[in-house]
Amino acid sequence: MTYAHPESLVSTEWLAQHLDAPDLRVVDASWYLPAQGKNGRAEYDACHIPGAVFFDIDEIADTESDLPHMLPSPEKFAARVRKLGLGDGNRIVVYDQLGLMSAARVWWMFRVFGHKDIAVLDGGLPKWMAEGRPTEERAPQPRERHFTARYNNLMVRDLAQMKGNLTSRREQVVDARAAGRFDGSEKEPRQGLRSGHIPGSRNVPFTDLLDPKTKTLLPAPAIADRFRKAGIDLSKPVVTSCGSGVTAAVLALGLHLIGHPDVALYDGSWAEWGRPGDTPVEP
Repeated sequence: MTYAHPESLVSTEWLAQHLDAPDLRVVDASWYLPAQGKNGRAEYDACHIPGAVFFDIDEIADTESDLPHMLPSPEKFAARVRKLGLGDGNRIVVYDQLGLMSAARVWWMFRVFGHKDIAVLDGGLPKWMAEGRPTEERAPQPRERHFTARYNNLMVRDLAQMKGNLTSRREQVVDARAAGRFDGSEKEPRQGLRSGHIPGSRNVPFTDLLDPKTKTLLPAPAIADRFRKAGIDLSKPVVTSCGSGVTAAVLALGLHLIGHPDVALYDGSWAEWGRPGDTPVEP
């Protein structure tokens, strides 16, 4: 079993060979949890892949929402990425500074807004640097490029849809958080959230899809095996969730790579569901 969509994942070797291609754009999508004590933009300013622009998931978002980094409107997304020089006809490669955590979120966002010619750098910046490949500190000055945003609501789920799914059970919900957060034995890193998970959901920590040493994605058979062992029927629709909609996209990427045709992401994730209220929580 090979990847069904190998074009959605590129190696460091491939990127090094194509870095100067005129239609290629590289994006640093790094993001850190507050407890990690780092800032993605500051780390980008200190070191990034040559030519890469920085994509701030907290700013290219619905900043009027009280939830973190929710999807922006198509108009805002198009305006922001246009200024980054990302547009129609570009082949985009996105990476992050941890290997693979937040890059998949930006991969998913571009696909939500209709841009499919985008791939994730397997192993991200750590693998790139471990191989002695070049980096720079200077930020590029991109020329604006037109971006046509075509919103695909089939790839996104909201709170009302997730509540409805509790009854219909039409879609399987798979949670990317660590096992301790999923089963409620560990506190949530965000203040004010309850512990536990959406009733009936299954747990596949996003790190389970990665090689622990290289942070590269596992081969397709191993990815499929991780989902099956968690109780996911790969012939049925899946919704991915996590803490705030970031690492849920790693699961979405994994499912896409193995050819699952029906995957959506719950954008509010536990940051929304876990708040005090009428959403049921299973320990």
